[in-house]
Amino acid sequence: AREHVEKELRRLARSSVHAPESSVSQNYIEYMLELPWAICDPSEINIKKARKVLEADHYGLEEVKKRLIEYLAVRSVASEKLKSPIICLVGPPGVGKTSIARSIARALNRRFTRLSLGGIHDEAEIRGHRRTYVGALPGRILEGIKSAESKNPVFLLDEIDKMSNDFRGEPSAALLEVLDPEQNNTFSDHYVELPFDLSKVLWIVTVNSLGNIPRPLRDRMEIIMLP
Repeated sequence: AREHVEKELRRLARSSVHAPESSVSQNYIEYMLELPWAICDPSEINIKKARKVLEADHYGLEEVKKRLIEYLAVRSVASEKLKSPIICLVGPPGVGKTSIARSIARALNRRFTRLSLGGIHDEAEIRGHRRTYVGALPGRILEGIKSAESKNPVFLLDEIDKMSNDFRGEPSAALLEVLDPEQNNTFSDHYVELPFDLSKVLWIVTVNSLGNIPRPLRDRMEIIMLP
C-alpha cells in the first residue's frame, strides 16, 4: 500500500496543478493516509467485566447475555486461531439489538461504528466506485473503518435484511466478501484498489427476520434470537 501511494505521489508531483486528474490524485492520497492500516485498539476480553457491562445496560434477556458471554469466553481462549463467526441478532424493532452491540464494544474496550443497510440496492455502496468515474467515492465499509480510526472496531451492520437487488448489482454478494472470515483479510474496495484487512473487525449484524438473508451469508452467522 505504501509503495502504491508513493508511486501516486510521484505522479502527482509530475502533473500540472491545473490538470483535473491532479485533484483526483490528491484526494486519493489523502484518503489512503487517513485509513488505519496498522492502528489496533488494545482489546482484551475480560469475562467479569463483560458480564458486569451487559448486566448494567440490559435488564432481563438472560438467554441472550448467556450466549454472548459464552461467545466471548471462546474468543478469549482461542482468539488467534479462531476465525470468528458473525454475531447475528434477530428480533423485531426496538428490542435492544443496537444497544447490545454498543455494550459489547464497551465490554471489549473497542471503538464502535454502525452502518445502516436499509434500502441499499447499489453494490458500489459497499465496494465503492472506481476512480475513473467523476465524483468517485469509497464504499461505506471502509468509510466506517476510517471513522472508527481503528482496524479492529466492533462494526454493526444494521437491518441487513432490508437490502434489495436491482440492475446496479447485488449488494448482499459484496457483503459476503466483507463478512466471510476466509476472504475478508484481503477485502478489495474499488476506490482504494488495494487489499485491506478486515479480519480483525468484530462483525455484528441485526435483522428483523431471517427469511430475506441469503443462505451462504446465514451459514456464517452465530444467530441469537431476541424476544
